[in-house]
Amino acid sequence: MLSYWEKQSLLQYDYIIAGSGIVGLSTAISLREAQPQARVLVLEKGVLPTGASTKNAGFACIGSLTELLADLRDMPADDVLALLELRWKGLQALRHRIGDQNMDYRENGSYELIGEQELPALSEIDRMNELLRPLLGGNAFTYVPNEFGFSADYVKGLIRNNYEGELHTGKMMRRLIDLALFYGVEIKTGCTISEIIEKEDTIQVLVGEYVFEARQLGICTNAFTKDILPELDVVPGRGQVLITDLIPGLPFKGIYHMDEGYYYFRELEGRVLFGGGRNMDFAGERSTAFELNPNIHTELENRLRHIILPGFSFNIADRWAGIMAFGQNRQPVIRRHSARIALGVRMGGMGVAIGTAIGAQLADILIRE
Repeated sequence: MLSYWEKQSLLQYDYIIAGSGIVGLSTAISLREAQPQARVLVLEKGVLPTGASTKNAGFACIGSLTELLADLRDMPADDVLALLELRWKGLQALRHRIGDQNMDYRENGSYELIGEQELPALSEIDRMNELLRPLLGGNAFTYVPNEFGFSADYVKGLIRNNYEGELHTGKMMRRLIDLALFYGVEIKTGCTISEIIEKEDTIQVLVGEYVFEARQLGICTNAFTKDILPELDVVPGRGQVLITDLIPGLPFKGIYHMDEGYYYFRELEGRVLFGGGRNMDFAGERSTAFELNPNIHTELENRLRHIILPGFSFNIADRWAGIMAFGQNRQPVIRRHSARIALGVRMGGMGVAIGTAIGAQLADILIRE
């Protein structure tokens, strides 16, 4: 039961954004930067942002060598370069908005572990450096020996990506929330959208008994977009993650990739955070359920024990899963869906890198109604 006052003053907005992850908050902030008087509402179905924004590994990635080579096998070179440029410029936009010190951002590069099957990639380093140099301003990739104690039976060498970085996911999201509130964005959590009614001059978003109205609606729900628009090509992809207790004498720092990016790990305050393995069970990991996959976690532990930390003992302190979104190709969906709905979804596991840029683009689309 709603009062006259609530109906008159508390349900009307200029813009409503569905989803309070990186893209949703970035869109809302960009809208208020462009239109300081606009009333902007962000609706989030969870108590905390639901998906991958608060559950990722804190990698500021643009793509490992083998990932980019795989992309070049499936996509035109111009499309691969355009996507990499979006990631690169998106990271710079994120750093500008958040500030490196507010999210513990460090651009120390990353390393890709090269096993027997990845050895052919070494012959592609010069070609890829030449291809990426105009965008990045220098050589993206450098071969380095295995000096971090990784298993020599598996790791034949490392490829350093000189332009990737790392950050603290929780601090990044805390800062985004604080900025959104500073700009006057309203954030309402625990709000599952049950229906959207598009009219000629307004759009209504139903949450329980509440009917929010706005001129425009931005959908930033990534893997959960099919709950709202089931016809879209958006496929969830779950990422399994674990973190160890403190490991005395840990012989490496920084961030690392394996197997075309399907596995990734990093040092974090003397611990090892390790995630991935979706390629072990693509069908099973096409899920929006926040559940652990025992087989994948067993493989993560085996790789930790035999490849990454041979000779070390460790305990697993915590485990979780995040939900990413993919499609038939790696391109994000950033476009108008209808006269009063626009989309910024399907981040392809690169939401940290591209989320800020996607939010700015989506804000521009919403403003140009």
